[in-house]
Amino acid sequence: GEARTFPSRHTALLYTIIMASQDGSEGVVMEAEASPKKEAVVKCEKAGEGDADVEENSNAQGSGVSNGDDTDDGKEMVELKIIWNKNKYDLKMPLDGTGANLKERIHSLTGLPPAMQKVMYKGLLPEDKTLRDIKVTNGAKIMVVGSTINDVLAVNTPKEAIQQEVKAEENKKEPLCRQKQHRKVLDKGKPEDIMPSVKGTKERLPTVPLSGMYNKSGGKVRLTFKLEQDQLWIGTKERTEKIPMGSVKNVVTEPIEGHEDYHMMAFQLGPTEASYYWVYWVPVQYVDAIKDTVLGKWQYF
Repeated sequence: GEARTFPSRHTALLYTIIMASQDGSEGVVMEAEASPKKEAVVKCEKAGEGDADVEENSNAQGSGVSNGDDTDDGKEMVELKIIWNKNKYDLKMPLDGTGANLKERIHSLTGLPPAMQKVMYKGLLPEDKTLRDIKVTNGAKIMVVGSTINDVLAVNTPKEAIQQEVKAEENKKEPLCRQKQHRKVLDKGKPEDIMPSVKGTKERLPTVPLSGMYNKSGGKVRLTFKLEQDQLWIGTKERTEKIPMGSVKNVVTEPIEGHEDYHMMAFQLGPTEASYYWVYWVPVQYVDAIKDTVLGKWQYF
């Protein structure tokens, strides 16, 4: 082999050409200039390897290109309005997507991790059911409440401790419905205009306020769940208390003896039992939905 140069009118890249002899030993190393319009061979390798690498890289690059909607092609879609932290987002989801899928989409929109989300649609949205299952319609408003991990840990660590203390105390005491302070309300009997109960089933929150119940003074009380504001409204004849759901430390419930299809329920608004706000004759089918909505499953994060 003899060294040769490639004529060029411009300065070009310097390439090293290694010529391999038939017996495998290296030949003469040659340096040459290459034209900017034509690349020289960089290295001779075994026949076919270079081409295979190029083809493989080309395929890999092609397969990585996506418009992000491939997985939704051909699926029945529903358009949603996501509302979080006073911001609104438009989102299109497959109707057969689950609550968990929706949380992932919300994560991509807001940056709020799924574990930190409390997603509301007529109550707390279940992760294991599809949007079709819970009858989400086109243009539905989905409310999202969530905070940073530091905020959640700061707020909910004492909540969990309070709940454990309350359960321990409950085990030591006689049933709540037999205690004197509750008996004077329960002895009035079931209100005539109370909402009907459905024993043995769990339902999502109704779209209308829960009404016809008593408070601890025996007056009528209604519960309204303002999901967009993340507030619980406790209304009486005299006034309406608007309570942020995040400020409720615990929710205590117990079936009413002899009327197990109704519960007595307390919302703990402060650090001690003295802050309990009692509500009597809550229909049993709404008990779990109320607790999940007010406390939120994310409190156990």
